[in-house]
Formats: sequence, structure tokens, C-alpha cells
Amino acid sequence: MLKKIAFFLLLALLTGILSGCWSRKEISEIAIVLGTGVDLTEDGRIRLTVQIARPTAFVGGGEAGAVGTEAPASWVVSAEGRTVEEAERYLAMKVPRELYWGHNVILVIGEEMAKKGTRMVTNFFQRERQPRENAWLMVTKGEAKDFLETYSDLAKTSAQAAGFLTRMKTCYAVQLREFAEMLASKGVQPTATRVEAKKAGITPGPGQEKVFTAHKQVELTGAAVFKEDKLIGWLDAYQTRGLLWLKGEAMKGAVIVPSPAEPDKNVSIRILRGSTKVVPEYDGENLRFNVIIKVEGNMVDQQSREDLARPEKIKALKEAVAEAIRQRTAVALEKAQGEYGVDIFGFGEAFHRKYKKAWRELKDRWDEEFTRAEVNVTVDVRIREIGLLTRRASTEEK
Repeated sequence: MLKKIAFFLLLALLTGILSGCWSRKEISEIAIVLGTGVDLTEDGRIRLTVQIARPTAFVGGGEAGAVGTEAPASWVVSAEGRTVEEAERYLAMKVPRELYWGHNVILVIGEEMAKKGTRMVTNFFQRERQPRENAWLMVTKGEAKDFLETYSDLAKTSAQAAGFLTRMKTCYAVQLREFAEMLASKGVQPTATRVEAKKAGITPGPGQEKVFTAHKQVELTGAAVFKEDKLIGWLDAYQTRGLLWLKGEAMKGAVIVPSPAEPDKNVSIRILRGSTKVVPEYDGENLRFNVIIKVEGNMVDQQSREDLARPEKIKALKEAVAEAIRQRTAVALEKAQGEYGVDIFGFGEAFHRKYKKAWRELKDRWDEEFTRAEVNVTVDVRIREIGLLTRRASTEEK
């Protein structure tokens, strides 16, 4: 009798465990959101735009982007509401499937919406369970809707293309989670990726000149600068390089400097790695930051005819690279301290770590203190390799 009771209890337990996928979602029942845009309309309402994947375009491995030769890979649709949630409810009346946010790659905020305040946008995507906080946060000049209506010749959708560009770290990139952390900190003001839709390249083909013309595609063009959650200005691509150096963030790219003996010719140094250390100094009245930047790179391009393998030439190149990086940081500092009056580099966090007692007195007026601070930048450059050639093949012997 006891064995029978034990058997039925075990059977009931297994039945509960193997009850099936009660929360399953069939692919034919959901609309997968790849990109999201939020704009502020002229009458003060919030416009929510989503770029939804068309499943048939992702089957068979065909290439996207051939105008007139295959169906688009995405569908872009918008709805308006007083809040993001209300706009989503109105959106649900247009989309014949359940919106699924788990694969959302980018969150693009239009310029006017960013000036009004991003908290009314990001709050929804942080509270909801489906959206991921590793989505890339971007701000576009103009409207996010127009940005999402572009497409890519190399990626299936423009949202995926924007995601690839940010992952490659070719420019400043920030995730939704990182942006929220900057908003919560008093030691740094938020910054986000600046994006635009611009005409870039063509797809040539015989007899197809009228079909394949240059069209707008996604492009990273710098950084957006915030005070609290409101957009106050922009940094272009050159100024953004200075921002990256001062924040100590990994970046890819090259520094172009004049050749030592032929200043009208250029030499390209490709950056391999770099690090930034910020050392604050405070005596109760005067505030100073000593920024030490260490850089390693390889020489990959030479226009001049001189022999750059000599020690004195390498030394001159290192000094030129250091000066070029200092100029980038000086431009970024001028924009942040002089024009915008905000600490976008995180110097306040470095100050907080070293001077905890003084931080309690300065944190509520930190941006004001930051604008008066002296910043000294020291750059230490190491050129590891000069490539397979010790000199240009056309260098004349002397």
C-alpha cells in the first residue's frame, strides 16, 4: 500500500514538472522588434516607431538591399500616445502580432525628444521585462522615425547595421544600461552615440545606373552631450576622439602625423591599445586633474621618402603622436568646460574615490567646480612596429 502511495506521489510530482512549455511563443505569433525610435511630435505627444523583422526575408540566406529585386527585410510602423506605454498600445492595434522586444538592437531618440528629456523614454525600456539593457542608445539629429526608415546594403536591416557599427567601436558607443548609470551618478554627465542617415556609396551594375543610386544609410557622426537627461549639444567625430581618450575607453583608429623631415607628407600610426589614468589634486580651494594617457601603436602607412627606422625618427614620431592626442583632448575639454559646462569625462568619479569628505561638499555643484578646474594631459606613446618595410621601397640612398 505504501509503495502504491509513493508511486502515485512520484507520478503527480513528475506530471507537475513535465507540464510543457506554458509560456512558449510561436515565431508565427510574434513581431520581432529590431530597432526602436522615439520622437516628440509638434503637439507634445510621444511617437513610438519600431522596425520589425519580416521572417521571410531571413530565410534562405539571400542578400538584402537590392532595390526592386527582393522584398524588404523589415517593416517600419509608428503610433502616438501620451506615454511610451500608450503609444505601444496603439501600435498593437496596427501590428497583427504580439510585439517582442527581446531582440531589439538599438534605441534611437530624436533630437526634440532628447531636448525634452530622456527619462520619460528610457524608464519604459528599463521597467519592462523583455527589452534588454544592452541595447545601443543613440540620438539622431532630426527624427528617429526617418532614421529607422533607412536600409543597409550589407546588413539585413538598418538597425542591425547600426548595431554592427557600434560593436566595432569605431566611434563612441553606449548601451542603455551604461547611460542609466551615468544618469544616476553625480560624478559624470551622460553622453550617447550621435547618428545620422546620410547618402553613402552606390551599388554599381551594367545597365542598372537608374536603379542603383546612392541612398541614405546609417552613419555614426560623434556624440550627444546631456545635462541630466536633457540634450544640450553635440560633439563631432574629431572632438569625440578626445572624449574617448579622456574617458579611457577602448577605441580603434589611427593617428595621422606629419613625417619628421617632410612635414607636407603624412605617416599613419594605427592604435593597438591605450589606457587613461586620472589623478585629482585638491587643496580645499584649487582643483587640478593630471591625466596620464599611455598609447601603443604600429606604423602602417608612410607617404614620405625618409628612413623612419632610425631611433631619432621614431622619437620624433612618438612626440608627434602625443601632440596630436593632446590636441584632440584639448578640443573636447574646451567644448565640455567652456561651451557646455558639464563633466562628461567622469572626472568627478575619480575625485570622489580620492576625496570622499570633500566630495560630499562639492557633489551638488560639481559641474560648476569642473569648469574651473585645471586639466594637465600627459601622453606616453610607444611605437611597437614599423611594418615589414624598414623604409619606403623608393627611398634614395644617401
